[in-house]
Amino acid sequence: MPTHDCHATLTDTQVMEFCKSGYCLFEAVVPDEINQRVIEYCDEHEGQVPAGEDWYIENVTLNPQVTGAIRSVLGKNFRYNLFAGNHRVQCPNSVTGGWHNDGGSVYKPHLDSLQVFYYPQHTPVELGPTEVVPGSHFLVHLQRWMGHYTGIKGAVSTAAPAGSIFLTIYSIWHRRSTSTASGIRNLIKYWYIRTSPPERDWVIEPDFDLVRPYHFPPGQSFHREHHHTVNDAAEIFYWLCGKHDDYRGHTNNLPVYFSR
Repeated sequence: MPTHDCHATLTDTQVMEFCKSGYCLFEAVVPDEINQRVIEYCDEHEGQVPAGEDWYIENVTLNPQVTGAIRSVLGKNFRYNLFAGNHRVQCPNSVTGGWHNDGGSVYKPHLDSLQVFYYPQHTPVELGPTEVVPGSHFLVHLQRWMGHYTGIKGAVSTAAPAGSIFLTIYSIWHRRSTSTASGIRNLIKYWYIRTSPPERDWVIEPDFDLVRPYHFPPGQSFHREHHHTVNDAAEIFYWLCGKHDDYRGHTNNLPVYFSR
């Protein structure tokens, strides 16, 4: 797998927000002519993706509006794949994908990879976009306990215009939603992998309080107690800073902190 490096673009607050929610959406960042070219290729090759083509790598895999965020989370010289899968669906389709997280999901503060999705076409709710549950990358459940649920409070749709890309922490719970429109829905999926030790080398905010990151609200946290969600998000953030050995969690509601 080749590697790539660029300037980190996320701030402390944005990195913490990603640790908390587990996903980040970039709307319409791939040019229209590239989106159309991708769709035509998929149509001509039974859904296969031109992931190894230079034009695709330059505009999608290494899209300059997205790689800065990837670099912020995965560090210098992250690896990218020359293969991508396509969750291509004929619509309308009244069957959802069922709530799940993908095979190999682990629950630890280490953030060594990103699972990424790209919509080459305009994908409104009528075309069955992916739904994600923010904060669910901390949720340890068997899929047979989750897959049958219909709506989950706090779930969000990733409906987005053509050329949109969204990053996720691998273990986030998600599903394909139902579709009512006619046509083909393409959803292209691929990965990035860390190669360097974590360090706080993204955009530093001078006033960001490293001592008390637990002050960030947990957002949609329907599935766990407030302090568990905040604690876990803070632990991922500390690990990304290269300070996991200094991390302390809540003990009898004591705050998270960096040891001095």
